[in-house]
Amino acid sequence: MPKNFSARGRSLALTRRHKIAIAGVATLGAASLAFSAVPGNAETTTSEAASSAQAQIAYSSEPIKGVKASVTDQLAGASLKAEQIQAKADAKKAAAKKAASEAAAKKKAAAQAAAKKKAAAERKAKETASRSAKRAAIKPVAAKTYANNLNGWINHALAIMKQKGIPGSYNGLYKNIMRESSGNPSAINGWDVNAVNGTPSIGLLQVIQPTFSAYHVSGTSTNIYDPVANITAAANYAADRYGSIDNVNSAY
Repeated sequence: MPKNFSARGRSLALTRRHKIAIAGVATLGAASLAFSAVPGNAETTTSEAASSAQAQIAYSSEPIKGVKASVTDQLAGASLKAEQIQAKADAKKAAAKKAASEAAAKKKAAAQAAAKKKAAAERKAKETASRSAKRAAIKPVAAKTYANNLNGWINHALAIMKQKGIPGSYNGLYKNIMRESSGNPSAINGWDVNAVNGTPSIGLLQVIQPTFSAYHVSGTSTNIYDPVANITAAANYAADRYGSIDNVNSAY
């Protein structure tokens, strides 16, 4: 039994050494076969293989460069996109500002136009009113009518006397008319010295023809019997001789 066990142990040890030896021989054999199988230009082929290997090694850095370039491009693209966004925002802001400015300018122009139009309308209204006032001032006043009686004759005569600057009052005219003719415009004195001399006193204030003609008031009738013409001529004569018809209290 001990012999057999010892033999098996040696057999195991041989086997391991054999395996190592065999492995070495196999490796050498494979290498020998490889070199033996190389053709005459093996040296060139080997050099090419080495160059290829070096090329592969050299090119092995390209992916890294490509990654860097890709990251740089992405950053550049992101920066460009941000700039474009900012540019659009600035353009939009500028457009809004311009639109607001134009709207303000239009509003101001509209306000100025409205103010100008209003001023023109007011000016036109004033000019129209002024023309109307001028026309009203130029428009002749309708002639006032007076009653065809003693009261009407005296008032009409007073209006003319006022225009001509001849003094006299209603009472001064009335008292002298009543004394001279009792208010009869056709009254004639045929008995006094004037009548004897051929120029009798005629009318409301008993005026002789020469006196009537000398003191006749323009704008009145030239007929000595006309009540208004007779009164105004007599008042004009009294103003020249006595200062006013109001100062006459008897025959004059």
